[in-house]
Amino acid sequence: MTTDRVLAICRSNWEYRGVDDASVKDMLAELSAHLEEAAAAGRAPRDVVGDDVKAFAAAWARARTPLRRRLLGMAMVVPAAMGGILLMSHLIGWTGAVPVSPGRLAFWLTVGTVTVAVELRRGTLGLGKGWLLAAGAGLPVSLLTDWLAGDEPLFHVALWTSVLLTLPSAAYAVARRARTRMDQPGTK
Repeated sequence: MTTDRVLAICRSNWEYRGVDDASVKDMLAELSAHLEEAAAAGRAPRDVVGDDVKAFAAAWARARTPLRRRLLGMAMVVPAAMGGILLMSHLIGWTGAVPVSPGRLAFWLTVGTVTVAVELRRGTLGLGKGWLLAAGAGLPVSLLTDWLAGDEPLFHVALWTSVLLTLPSAAYAVARRARTRMDQPGTK
């Protein structure tokens, strides 16, 4: 892999993760200097960034992104995911109120906890491996909880509640997009 390719992958990764332009430029300059030093010493770019350039870029972005900002992002994504799951339940059941059993509640809590832990560690907010791992952990917890506590509904969630859960993340997404557009050169 060439130096230019490594820099392009890192730039793309950092921009996708919402690292501001000034930090991206600083990070690229620093990485470029390290890569030039390695090339002068006869080493390949892989010796600097390792075998997985995307993982290297993610680790560096995570180190540059304050935990408070990542937590805020997760605080927006988790309710949106729960609201999305509930909206799907409303549509599939064609009902205005979804019953919440102990198993379903345990599933949501497990998925939320595992997702936050994995995604914060990875520094992303996407539908990646963390969601699959969370769903894989949530399913047995849900089945075990239903087996132990029964499957009688604890309460019902109205359609309007499901919609309300998705609204904070929509506002966060609009604000993040506006911030990203303002960071791009040539925009105001």
